[in-house]
Amino acid sequence: MKKIISYNVNGIRAALKKEFATWIQEEKPDVLCIQESKAQVEQIDIPLFEHLGYYSNWHCAEKKGYSGVGILSKEKPDNIVVGMGNAKYDSEGRVLRADFGEISIISVYFPSGTTGNIRQDFKMDFLCDFFNYITELKKERPNLIISGDYNICHKEIDINHPKRHHKSSGFLPEERVWIDKFIESGFIDSFRKFNSEPNKYSWWSYRAGSRPKNLGWRIDYHMISKSLDAKLKGAEILSDAFHSDHCPIVVKMDI
Repeated sequence: MKKIISYNVNGIRAALKKEFATWIQEEKPDVLCIQESKAQVEQIDIPLFEHLGYYSNWHCAEKKGYSGVGILSKEKPDNIVVGMGNAKYDSEGRVLRADFGEISIISVYFPSGTTGNIRQDFKMDFLCDFFNYITELKKERPNLIISGDYNICHKEIDINHPKRHHKSSGFLPEERVWIDKFIESGFIDSFRKFNSEPNKYSWWSYRAGSRPKNLGWRIDYHMISKSLDAKLKGAEILSDAFHSDHCPIVVKMDI
């Protein structure tokens, strides 16, 4: 059984100051996909992760203190691919792939469109290009685990007071249709395979006491290739972890 966790840490250095390393020791993930590391490689305490028993690989943004993804793994990957082969997005450190035998794990940080039309257009471009990238990748690597912050709530059950948010980036009709299309192309929303309850979220705004009130959004996913369906054994959201405005999400697989 393998335990794979995805976590937007909103700054790896800030998280480490909040006992993130102790949390890793307690949770013992086999693979930990990190988003929004907000650091250059030389600013990341790689020896610490080695001490905890993990190989670590990183894709950092060119802009300091911005974006960035990483993959920590107990097992050394057979192969690491940095980026998706598109400089427009790779300069922002959004995609990192690790191959383990016949399975590939991708840590991905989708753009946010909340700062205005320019970034929303950038986000929609990313959605289109990421879909095409994954479609091509599946021909070579059909068994994919795509873990990360998608910055989209799929359905009304995935967001607080959905009627209030229909015009909000992250819950726009065209973004939700993209999730439909992505799943229909051959993926499983692993959390919803095991849990159909409302009020299960992975991100809360820092404003207006949103987290204590559970006014959240479920925008983090482990999307699993349908070819791995039989190997899915469980999924959960670890809402009691407080290193970030996000919380970790878990998928357990017999791989």
